[in-house]
Amino acid sequence: MTTRAKLTLYSALATALTTLCLTPLVAQSAWYLAAAVQIIAVAAVGAGLRRLALSRVLVVPLQLLAVLYLLMFLTVASSLTGGVLPGPRAIDAVGTLVADGVATIRDYTIPAPASPGLRLILIGSVTLVAVLVDALAVTFRRAAVAGLPLLALYSVGTGLNPAGHSWAWFLPTAVGYLLLLFAEGQDRLSRWGRIFHGTARHGSRSLSHNGHLVGLLALVCALVLPGLVPQGSLGLIGKGSGAGHGSGSAGRITSLNPVVALTASLNRPGNVEMFSYTTDASNASQMYLRINALDDFDGVEWKYSDQPLQPLPTTFPAPEGLGSGVPVTPVSTNVTISDSLSTDTLPMPYPADTVTVPGRWRYEPGTRTVVADNGQQSNGLKYRVDSLDIEPSPAQLRSAGEAPADFAQKYLGLPQGLPPVVAETARRVTAGKNDAYDRAVALQNWFNSPDFHYSLSVPAATGSDAIVRFLRERTGFCVHFAATMAAMARTLGIPARVAIGFAPGTDQGNGRYVVHAQDYHAWPELFFPGSGWLRFEPTPSRGVTPSYSQERTAPAPSAPSEQPTATPTASASAAPSADGGCKAQQRRAGDCGDQGKPASRASTASAPWRVGGQTLACAAAGLLVLALLATPMLWRVRQRRRRLGTGRHQPGGPSARMTDQQVLAAWEELIDTAWDLGVPPDEARTPRRAAQRIAEAGQLDESAAAAAGRVALAAEQVLYARLPQPQSGLGADVRTTAAGLRAAAGRRGRARAVLLPPSSARLRWRNQERTAAARDAVARLPTRLTAVFRRR
Repeated sequence: MTTRAKLTLYSALATALTTLCLTPLVAQSAWYLAAAVQIIAVAAVGAGLRRLALSRVLVVPLQLLAVLYLLMFLTVASSLTGGVLPGPRAIDAVGTLVADGVATIRDYTIPAPASPGLRLILIGSVTLVAVLVDALAVTFRRAAVAGLPLLALYSVGTGLNPAGHSWAWFLPTAVGYLLLLFAEGQDRLSRWGRIFHGTARHGSRSLSHNGHLVGLLALVCALVLPGLVPQGSLGLIGKGSGAGHGSGSAGRITSLNPVVALTASLNRPGNVEMFSYTTDASNASQMYLRINALDDFDGVEWKYSDQPLQPLPTTFPAPEGLGSGVPVTPVSTNVTISDSLSTDTLPMPYPADTVTVPGRWRYEPGTRTVVADNGQQSNGLKYRVDSLDIEPSPAQLRSAGEAPADFAQKYLGLPQGLPPVVAETARRVTAGKNDAYDRAVALQNWFNSPDFHYSLSVPAATGSDAIVRFLRERTGFCVHFAATMAAMARTLGIPARVAIGFAPGTDQGNGRYVVHAQDYHAWPELFFPGSGWLRFEPTPSRGVTPSYSQERTAPAPSAPSEQPTATPTASASAAPSADGGCKAQQRRAGDCGDQGKPASRASTASAPWRVGGQTLACAAAGLLVLALLATPMLWRVRQRRRRLGTGRHQPGGPSARMTDQQVLAAWEELIDTAWDLGVPPDEARTPRRAAQRIAEAGQLDESAAAAAGRVALAAEQVLYARLPQPQSGLGADVRTTAAGLRAAAGRRGRARAVLLPPSSARLRWRNQERTAAARDAVARLPTRLTAVFRRR
């Protein structure tokens, strides 16, 4: 095996071994086999392209095009034009799969399900790394630099792995990289000349053996030394922890956006049980269990504010804003979390007063949530929560007054770029309402009117654009209702935030409730001095409207029928119902066809042009690839015709006297034909010795060997004789020799000689010579200009 072949093999092996660190990120590991096929294809295509007469700069893009086509063929073969050529349908299918993969990454924690989109992203990423490693290590012979893409792949795999760095992933990566470096060292030594192995008599060891020892020693040190160092998380292996156990505060770190988790739960194919609880609450059917609250609205999304964590207290502080005149009832709840719910915050009734839970947990005072410490999760837990059931009267809420200035400053903040339609719609809906409570009830009732529709087909978003779109189309699910009502409440001067948690669930009797995935919910919480934070329920057909918000004042005549400034058109209002029957999980599986895909008039009008442009671009790219792959074959055909000629007046014909140049051209054609059919040239031999070697290696019969000998003798006379004899008919001799070589080469050898002729390497050499000549000319240009200037 040549050193370049070893480099190609070890480059593929290093990428495959490094890819192992990605397997814990996905629940199923079958995608790794497809990734291994892509790695092998990268190595094979790279090896084939490097044998052609192509510049190194062209090898990498052609290699990338070939493996990307293979990836499309393996993933979206049904969308290829004619089952072979990529077209607009294939590109759209790839885009759909990528969007599905992004949604899977966004919606699920590790290990994520191996959806088709996620598999495509993983395999495509590994393919790209394999191309980079092969290009750097083999094409450009920079094996050390090839460690950078391997390091990037390793960092992604171990960085996202909840278990952190481990020797089980570091060891294969290091071994693969060391093998790659060893192969490169052998390649460098082979290009110096004969490899020096030393002699045992002088007690010296071979260079390669010393290199192996150095690499092995470095690997052992990398594995052993981190365990001997007192400080944690300093090496490439081992798992560090940034959470402390003292009494100080620590910043909150969450691994998944709560809106994303909520959306994924609602779109979950099976309505699995998340947890169950028993409670002694008198109005248990109205008791929500909250996980956390999003109190910061920056225009892009509702999110957590940066709040410190504290040690979990035995008894929580008094709820924010709660006065003495509001009726409060103590409630005890025992919660059992199933294995299906894994979160770093505990579902609890609000406001909790005490929590008895095993493990290490911390307390966030701003939102009164209990947060996991040191990566602990809630699945499988059993705990008890003592909370307060607050039931203010409408009269108490109407007389609540204004919130404190410092408190209002935090919970009334709005982004500067919030579209005016949000505030204008809020004022229009609450026209005639004189206090914060009546305005809040008016907003809640307006969202629960028949003008709004519940649908999971709307993308989950809580930013300003999503709110405006929701007000225009009036279709969404709990996230849109809660985020929009909270933003509108802030425009009216009511402190508001978005709570994430669970609706009461299914009543099993005797105070026991079972909460399923479809009970994941979002709702707005509004603040009223004297009562604190109170939930409202704007989402129609979901959840339970709290009793304190069910008493309604006389609404303004135009309030329910008022429209926001951006009035929806007939087509806009009809659009949600068009895809209401297609759930998000069906869209991910590709069962909805074109249903549910938003399309504006502009995009519809430009669709034919866009499709035509994509078709032309794909056709042009395909023709370019075919032309590049056919370049060696076409160049070889042209060379053969130039050397031997075609038609009746071909050089070397029976009656044509050949010139010296034509004789040498015929000899070159014989040499290249033998090269293409498996007999590489040997420049150290004389023509007759070379012809004899071709006859023996090519297993030529007597007539073919004699024809090769005549061509060699004619070439020797041209090269060495003082007065060469006239020659003719050498073209026929070259063809006779070629026929004999083809007969002995076999079907595979003949196909390679036509499609991938090795002699086309001369084209690459010629291009390299021309490039070097042009580079030398450019380098000498300043000297020439200086000489001309001096002469003048």
